[in-house]
Amino acid sequence: MNERQALQRVVAVGAVIPVTAGLYGVLFGVNGLSPGVESVSTDSHFRYLSGLLAGIGILFWTCVPGIEAKGRLFRFLTLVVVLGGLARLLGLYLTGIPSLTMLGALGMELVVTPLLCLWQMRVATRARDAAATLPDHGPDV
Repeated sequence: MNERQALQRVVAVGAVIPVTAGLYGVLFGVNGLSPGVESVSTDSHFRYLSGLLAGIGILFWTCVPGIEAKGRLFRFLTLVVVLGGLARLLGLYLTGIPSLTMLGALGMELVVTPLLCLWQMRVATRARDAAATLPDHGPDV
């Protein structure tokens, strides 16, 4: 298996996390995470954000085919995830340490996703360099 295929597999498997977590949040709402929360508005907002999370995972899946050419989308998605992670980090500072699940999510947002983005950039650069070294076979005259 080459590096491109390894990246594709890691991204495909990694995207299962936001899709699954997002769908869980959409289906079970905030009470699926914190039973006893009574606010309809909080639940509505949680389900909305869960839908966005599922969408981010689905968009990462769309990057898998031809991953070396999906740099712009991959970087945009990484930016969105890192911004969310920074917001979570601020919440940690303001309100205290959350559950291990949320700390794991923070690690995915601020460490794993940026590393995957750097890996995608490396694969894209190698693919470009390999294409540039191929001989140009113009039209036969």
